[in-house]
Amino acid sequence: MSAAPRNDEMDHHEPRRIPRTARAGSQPSRAALLLHAGRLARPLRRVPRVGWVTADAATARSVLTDPEHFTVLDRGGVGRLWAQLLGDWVDDLFDGEGHRALRTATRDLFGETAARALVDRVIGARLAEARIRLASGRPVDVAALGRTLVGRIVTELLRVPVAGTDDAAYEKVFATARELAALSLEAAGGADLTAETVARGRRVVARLTGHVEDEWRTGSAEHLVGRCRDAGLDAHQTAGMAALVGVAATETAASAITRTVALLHDTGDQHRLLASPELVPDAVREGLRVTAPAPVIGRTVRGDVRLAGRTLRAGERITLLNYTANSLTGGFRLGRPPEPANRELWFGAGRHRCLGSAIAQAEIGRTLETLAGVGRPWRIVERRYSRRVVIPTYERLTVTLV
Repeated sequence: MSAAPRNDEMDHHEPRRIPRTARAGSQPSRAALLLHAGRLARPLRRVPRVGWVTADAATARSVLTDPEHFTVLDRGGVGRLWAQLLGDWVDDLFDGEGHRALRTATRDLFGETAARALVDRVIGARLAEARIRLASGRPVDVAALGRTLVGRIVTELLRVPVAGTDDAAYEKVFATARELAALSLEAAGGADLTAETVARGRRVVARLTGHVEDEWRTGSAEHLVGRCRDAGLDAHQTAGMAALVGVAATETAASAITRTVALLHDTGDQHRLLASPELVPDAVREGLRVTAPAPVIGRTVRGDVRLAGRTLRAGERITLLNYTANSLTGGFRLGRPPEPANRELWFGAGRHRCLGSAIAQAEIGRTLETLAGVGRPWRIVERRYSRRVVIPTYERLTVTLV
C-alpha cells in the first residue's frame, strides 16, 4: 500500500488522500478503499471478492489470539509470502513448534531492558549529533534521520557488514529491507507471487543476508544470528529469519518515528511534551496508535468457527483493518486514556505479536527525547510524502527550532 501519512480524525497537514497502489496512475487499491470504508465493518462484515472484514478491535484481537481457527500460512497471509521466497520450511517457523522454540530462545534479546540498552548503544551518539545540530539552529531532516537510525539498529541486530560509518551506509541497509518489504504488495490480494517476483525477492534476500552463513558459524549467542543457531536453525534458515527481522524492523519503525514528530507539531502537543518530558511514553503510544504501522493484517480460517455472531468456514479469508480499528478512538492527543480493546493492537496480538515491539518503542522514544531535550518547540520547514511505499511515510520532514 502506498499513501501519504494519514490522521483522518484531525484537520492538520496530513492529507486525507486515498492511497494508490505501486503502479503509477492506477486506481485506488482494494486495501486502501477498505481502510477508508472500514468504519462500516464492525464488528464483522462479508465483502464480495475480499472475504470477511473487521475494523472492530475486540474482534481483531479474538482472531489474532486464536491460532486454532486462524492461520498466517494460507492465501494473503505473511507466512505464505515468505514460504514462496524462502521455502516451505518457514511454515514451522511461523506457525509450528519452531515458532514457539525460536521466540522462547530469543525472548531476552527483545525484552524492554535489552531493547533500551541496544538503542542507547547503537544510536545514542547519532541522536546526540542531531540534538547538537538542532540546538545550534541548523535544520534536521527527521525522515532521513529515522531511516538511518533504523538502518543502524538492523545492521547491529543482523550483524550486517557495512562500508563506512556515515548515514549513507545505513540508509543503504534500510533501502534493501524496504525493497524486500515491497513484495508484500504483490501478495496482499492472496495470489501467488510470479516466478519473476520470487527471483527478484531472493536476490534482495541475498543482498541483505549474504553474510549470515559466516556469522552463523562464528557469531556469539549474544546476537540474533548466534541465538538462531543455538535454537536449532541451520545457516540457510537463519538467513531467512534474518530477512524476516530486517523487513519487520525497518519501514514500520521509521514511519512511526517521522509521523509522530509531525503529529506532535501539527496538533500543538509538542508544547505539552516540552513542558512534561515524562509524557514521552504516552507520545510513543499515541503515535503508534494513530499511524498503525501494520494497517492491514490477513488471516485464513483454519477451521469453522463462530465469530461476532457469524459463522466463518475453513478456507475463507479475514482481513483485519488495524488502522481503522485503532483510529476509531480519535485523533492524536497526549493524555488520551488507553482503550483496553486497542491495547498495543498496532503490534498485533497473540503468538504473532511483533517480536521487536520493545525495540520500536525504544527507537521512537529516544528520538522524541532528543527533540524534547533541546527545550524549544520545532517547526516543519519542508514536508515531502513518500510514494510507492508499503507503509505511509515522509520522504523528507525537515524541522528547525522556532
